[in-house]
Amino acid sequence: MEEMMRILNFLKEKGESTLEEISKELGKSEAEVMSSLLSLHHRELIELEKEELIYCRLSEEGREYAEKGLPERRVFEFLLSKGGEASLKEIREKFGEKLTSIALGWLRKKGWVEFIKEEEPKIRALKAERGNDEEVLERLLKKELRADEVDGRTLEELKKRGLVELEERRIHRVRITEKGRKAKPEDFEEITRLTPEIILSGEWRRKKIKKYDIHAPVSEIFPAKIHPYRRIIEEMRRIFLSMGFTEIRGEIVQSSFWNFDALFQPQDHPARDMQDTFYLESESELDERLVKRVKAMHEHGGEIDSTGWGFPWREELARKNVLRTHTTAITIRYLAENPEPPVKAFCIDRVYRRETVDSTHLPEFDQLEGVVMERGMSLSNLFGVLKTFYNLMGFRNVRFRPGYFPYTEPSVECEVYVDGLGWIELGGAGIFRKEVTEPLGIKYPVLAWGLGVSRLAMLKLNLKDLRYLYRPDIEWLRRVPICP
Repeated sequence: MEEMMRILNFLKEKGESTLEEISKELGKSEAEVMSSLLSLHHRELIELEKEELIYCRLSEEGREYAEKGLPERRVFEFLLSKGGEASLKEIREKFGEKLTSIALGWLRKKGWVEFIKEEEPKIRALKAERGNDEEVLERLLKKELRADEVDGRTLEELKKRGLVELEERRIHRVRITEKGRKAKPEDFEEITRLTPEIILSGEWRRKKIKKYDIHAPVSEIFPAKIHPYRRIIEEMRRIFLSMGFTEIRGEIVQSSFWNFDALFQPQDHPARDMQDTFYLESESELDERLVKRVKAMHEHGGEIDSTGWGFPWREELARKNVLRTHTTAITIRYLAENPEPPVKAFCIDRVYRRETVDSTHLPEFDQLEGVVMERGMSLSNLFGVLKTFYNLMGFRNVRFRPGYFPYTEPSVECEVYVDGLGWIELGGAGIFRKEVTEPLGIKYPVLAWGLGVSRLAMLKLNLKDLRYLYRPDIEWLRRVPICP
């Protein structure tokens, strides 16, 4: 009641105002004031009109040009300072390639210069009157303007050049009526909160109950929620747990033995180069029993029908510590500690590689690794596990193509179909080679896979740049749906 009387008293003095002005006068939010205005409008004490206006303001580039001058004006002034003409070379040296290119196009279009074709191309100044575009930029530097205050053709040209930005705003205009001028405080006695006491006493019959407009604007609320990328990781975790898998974890720092050698990766493999792997100065102690078996497998194939790599294997290289390049180092170590079936384990964790940062690569990222060891396992079982996982993640069409990985044979690449993008590769899988399992005492088939978590998340969240997953963009975090 008090707030509504304050609004009416304010309007009695001004006659007409806006929602924004009244909010500032009362020191209240626009949503709170709007609620009172709707009540006053319902009582016919004010007239309330909504008007949609388009405002224009300078872009970042437009502000620079408004302060320093349009590129064509700056080049034209330079020509005058040179006696009316200058070579293209001089202009480029003065303003740079980008600004010169912009200026030349507009100088030609506006007819401010003529181009002289000589051995060294030159430009001669003609006449350059101050244009509407320059006047508008100068006005916008002082304050925002309504679009209807600017010449339409000029505004369209500045918009195409990316120098101005348009914003649509809703203006609520408020005018007091004659009935509003005569209103008194007692006219506003109404029930705003219906309580059991009011109902039992019958007071609600004698007083007016306030009407509520469910379409009235209210303040947006942004409740806390789990980061979308973390939510997708948790969804993957729940799927594998529901399929009866055990989640395992491991150390970020691993010996080269577990990261490479135990996986039958040759010691001269490109992936082990300094430019691909983060090596540490420290070393690890190794199990001599396993070292002996892995060494034999690398050099001559051990006791199975294999030739190995046919090169001397060096233990000092295997001792070197690295930041793990894949979570397979975790699963293979877990298998070595649990060589008897059944084993169903998965790991979702961070891995590290020397990558150049771009839209699809980062030096650290998440990987989903999994293994199944059981008697009689085959490739069809592997396909079944992965198809089930991808189907539960929302990808209906899944296929597998032949691939190559040093430690699995046969090997496949997993692909899902995405509308508008086609088939997208999301990871690799296969059955561990005997060269991997035999030295560790594993006698049964092991299904294994490594899937890219961040790439899958990009598809789920419709992102084109991997870096967006980690940006502190509060607006994007607010907009992204909880169930994409």
